[in-house]
Amino acid sequence: MTMKPLAALCLAFSLWLAPHAATAATATSASPPAKNEAAPVTDAEAARLAARVKAETRHAWRGYWRYARGHDDLKPLSNAGRDWYAQSLLMTPVDALDTLLLMGLDKEAAQARELIVSRLSFDRDLDVQNFEITIRLLGGLLSGYQLSGDARLLELAEDLGRRLLPVFDSPTGLPYTHVNLRTGKTSGKVSNPAETGTLLLEFGMLGKLTGKPEFYDKAKRALVETYERRARDTGLVGAAIDVETGQWTDTDAHIGGGIDSYYEYLYKCWRLFGDADCKRMWEGSIGGVNRYLADEVRQGELWYGHADMRDGRRTRTRYGALDAFMPALLALGGDLERARRLQDSGLKMWRLHGIEPESLDYAKMEVLSPGYALRPEIVESAYYLHHYTGDARYRAMGREFFEDFVRHTRTRSGFAALSDVRSKEKKDSMESFVFAETFKYFYLLFSPKGALDFDAVTFNTEAHPLRPAPGAGNK
Repeated sequence: MTMKPLAALCLAFSLWLAPHAATAATATSASPPAKNEAAPVTDAEAARLAARVKAETRHAWRGYWRYARGHDDLKPLSNAGRDWYAQSLLMTPVDALDTLLLMGLDKEAAQARELIVSRLSFDRDLDVQNFEITIRLLGGLLSGYQLSGDARLLELAEDLGRRLLPVFDSPTGLPYTHVNLRTGKTSGKVSNPAETGTLLLEFGMLGKLTGKPEFYDKAKRALVETYERRARDTGLVGAAIDVETGQWTDTDAHIGGGIDSYYEYLYKCWRLFGDADCKRMWEGSIGGVNRYLADEVRQGELWYGHADMRDGRRTRTRYGALDAFMPALLALGGDLERARRLQDSGLKMWRLHGIEPESLDYAKMEVLSPGYALRPEIVESAYYLHHYTGDARYRAMGREFFEDFVRHTRTRSGFAALSDVRSKEKKDSMESFVFAETFKYFYLLFSPKGALDFDAVTFNTEAHPLRPAPGAGNK
């Protein structure tokens, strides 16, 4: 397709980022407050918190720029760079770019963009994981392009998309997990619904922006093929699938890592592209999730656990940091009652040790996986719920999350993951999603709604905001 002139793009985005709604009202919750409810966050305090988030984001970026520039990640304890593969793919600059732009960190955004356009190359003899490269790099390049109007970012995105396409060349159309960026050789035939079904936002948007439907069609087929293999009696999908045979190798059903964003993209592909097939698949899935995975314990606490996909039989009472995206998805889908209740459970998980663990047994309230990787999902859900309800208690939650986050993870050069939330022992890791997601969702939660027009964008699972391509013929 013929691209609009830069001036037109800049005008479009000035309109997109301009205030479209009044500052969120400090509404009273429709549900009774928790016994240990935090004091509400006023608009003035929210503005101060947004400024603090911006300052901490700058602190983390400066640490990356000083100690790990040109590498994928910063190691925030040893002050060194870390790369995912033998050569850097600039994970942090690409993942961080749209956050830096949204926050108005112009100097830092310019640094990230110049590093990307001058040094990022995908002509590398590297076997990469398609899923992570798609959500972080392809998604980040596309949102960076839409926010900045820099056509070089779209060129990089198209080059990357072309190099990833061979993953779809399986007998079923379900993607292999890995591909060599230079040779196109694929590997990894056992995958999961998140990796097979969390590609359409990025590949679809690439197809719309370039006018090349092959990207959309291949990613959509992968999503449809995943859905068609759901259990007919429950509507659930399992934890592992052979992409060559289409047979499930693990029938454990849940909403956690390995499945989570599959459900997310069923709804979001309808939201972004208006694709009626995606709406149909969402409606054919969420009922089974709520029936078989939702679990009430103690006095009405709502959690989502594990079940066998074939018959819905409960298998585990496990919930964790990745599952905590679900209140956001429920709110997006219009189920605010469940979203509120599940977020309250997430808050209880967080307060168990002053910061959330990777997972816990919610029936016993015992930690199963004690690490904290700086994950964003619980903050994402607070942001969505505040957007939809205007309830000040979600900003109060966010304040609690943010203060604990800074207290326990901040280092001299950035923020460090925790090896164990019980001891608060730090780990020498600061993955790029802390910029793409965690800082972004904190900032948007505390900022006025006009900081970004929520209704005009759809966030990919890495929190890269994408907006419909003008004149692209969305379905």
